Amino acid sequence: MLGVPFVLAAFNGHRGLEPVEWAGLALWIASVALGMTADRKLATFRANPANERKTMRVGLCRYSRHPNYFFQTLTWLSYGLIAVAAPYGYLGFLAFGLILVLILFVTGIPPIEARALRSRGDDFRRYQIETSAFVPWFPRTARCTVPHGRSS
Repeated sequence: MLGVPFVLAAFNGHRGLEPVEWAGLALWIASVALGMTADRKLATFRANPANERKTMRVGLCRYSRHPNYFFQTLTWLSYGLIAVAAPYGYLGFLAFGLILVLILFVTGIPPIEARALRSRGDDFRRYQIETSAFVPWFPRTARCTVPHGRSS
């Protein structure tokens, strides 16, 4: 199923690129560049021994717990956009849907977050509260809860 957008694009009989294909190409370039940026920043963070058992909260990781997955998913959306110009091209979005489901619910975020909770505990729990899981968004402020009737 992941090959569907590529097969459809290969059988596209149009000469040149349609506007939607240009949009797909632009999205692909942006998503690959931003995904590589996120991966590079994370590799640099992990290479520093002082960051062991810490959660990265800078760069794109300030806005998404999994920016690399987000941008990888956008690359699959770009393949669908490129395929959509072909006959039955809308079927190219099936690959995007499959990747999205796998990342959000199966092989991507769930096992990585479970491992992060085991290795980083409360630091990662705070990060989960503060930071969007997938779509980059502005960080939320983690709030301390005080038991009812007590003041701090």
